[in-house]
Amino acid sequence: MARTQFIIVRHGQTQWNDRGVRQGHLDSDLTERGIAQAKALAIRLAREHFTRLYSSDLGRALRTAQIIAASTGHEIVTDARLRERHLGIFQGLSGDEIKARYPEEHRLHRSVGPDYVIPDGESVRQQVARNVAYLTEIARKHSGETVVVVTHGGVLSGLFRHTFSIPFDAPRRFEFTNPGLNVFSYREGHWFLQTWGDTSHLCEVGTVDGDDP
Repeated sequence: MARTQFIIVRHGQTQWNDRGVRQGHLDSDLTERGIAQAKALAIRLAREHFTRLYSSDLGRALRTAQIIAASTGHEIVTDARLRERHLGIFQGLSGDEIKARYPEEHRLHRSVGPDYVIPDGESVRQQVARNVAYLTEIARKHSGETVVVVTHGGVLSGLFRHTFSIPFDAPRRFEFTNPGLNVFSYREGHWFLQTWGDTSHLCEVGTVDGDDP
């Protein structure tokens, strides 16, 4: 089986990213900064040769993918399996609001680990299994090709941990940005990381962000 290369990017900054609000499967619009980030990314990707453009069906990722497609001419394939973790009752709330409104659920979320299912949501392990299974499906479908995937921070974090067999409950000692460029490849059942967090396209327009929630 030939190697499949993935260029995986996080969506541009959103209004809730900027305010520290947990999004999950809810949505907020891209900020002006987020739109500028997506446009800078589109210019970068227009110089790359890739065959398919995939995106989470959530609005913040899809809007970023639409900006990319406007520059590259690719059709967008959307799928809910590329969504962020479903944060259930935590969605739409800031960290302080979660602590105040759901103190016991917040404690369990912080202490139980990757198998804790947030009420009305899902666990980290469930989310990563969903994401990795679909990305592997894409890899096998497009063997020998390069594809672009627009998705979310939790998806990137999960794939990074999966690639290096890092336990889901181990402290995260890596960062990701809106929308940094990350290059993975898949071959014969194994994932490989080639590039992580490339933000050179954002530096050119002064739109580099930190690690937003």
